[in-house]
Amino acid sequence: MVGFTLSALPALFLSLSVAASPVRLAKRDPMPSFVLANAPVSYLYSKEQWWPADVAVHLTHVTPEVNFSAVAPSVTFQNISSLGSDVCLTSKDDVSKSPAWLNSAVGKPDANGLSTAPTTIVLVNKPGGILDAFFFYFYSYDHGGKVLDIEFGDHVGDWEHSMVRFVNGAPSAIYLSAHSGGSAYTFNAMQKTNGRPTTYIGVGTHANYAKSGKHCHDLPADLLCDQTDSGTLWDLAANYRAFWFDNSTQTFSIAGGAGVGAANLEAEGTGWLSYAGRWGDEQYPVLEHGQYCLEIGSLVNECLYTTGPTGPIAKNLGRNAVCQKEASCTVSTSL
Repeated sequence: MVGFTLSALPALFLSLSVAASPVRLAKRDPMPSFVLANAPVSYLYSKEQWWPADVAVHLTHVTPEVNFSAVAPSVTFQNISSLGSDVCLTSKDDVSKSPAWLNSAVGKPDANGLSTAPTTIVLVNKPGGILDAFFFYFYSYDHGGKVLDIEFGDHVGDWEHSMVRFVNGAPSAIYLSAHSGGSAYTFNAMQKTNGRPTTYIGVGTHANYAKSGKHCHDLPADLLCDQTDSGTLWDLAANYRAFWFDNSTQTFSIAGGAGVGAANLEAEGTGWLSYAGRWGDEQYPVLEHGQYCLEIGSLVNECLYTTGPTGPIAKNLGRNAVCQKEASCTVSTSL
């Protein structure tokens, strides 16, 4: 009996560990291999200047503010989750002077599609054998488009995403975010690069599209358009931070990473993903930093600089439909 008891101790300790530490084990749940096998291959525009950025670097250049007043001396992975939804992560530098970090080419992908700026992957299990894999693209600056040859819509911080829906491990559909909306397609309808869906990223605005070319949006008479082409390849599976999201508890856990994205996962934690505030400056008053606004009836009501975007937690991760805006979601069967 003594020999049996001693030999059983490792198993006993393991079972106790499982019972006492469900969160720790959940952090080790790996990402299924089929997710990366079907991750988007994206093309940045050939004349892009506002490249992918690492959120870790971005945080070093901003201060948390409410109504243009600092609420903390700095923002870190450790304190960002304590910041309120009214907080704007405000540039320490005058954006009108184009500080180097806002359009740094450090994150420009190399010839193999590897960017030093990690993709953020968020995985969400749902009923019916569904797994939604969100691929979040982050940039430190969004350079808006032009209306009547006047520039509008610039802002610090830029989150965009694509989402591949899997049913029982097989890819079935994809969603591509663009501005205040986006588009959805069956997986089979997409162009493919080595079997993976091919997407195209609009210059400056970083909106996502399924085809290269000109994409007009929001305003009539083609007044506002994005431009895409097969410029710089970005392989989203080459460098990433990956997480699970439990929609019932609204909590994140670590799924793993690759490249730079894997290096500091444990130190960074998951709290930053729950930050509900803005990842850029609050919209400036007129004249500040060269701010101007233009209102032309109901056609145009825009400013040069707008408030920065919300992050992953605000992108309807628990959606039932493929689209972020579920009320009017059409999944196209062709491009």
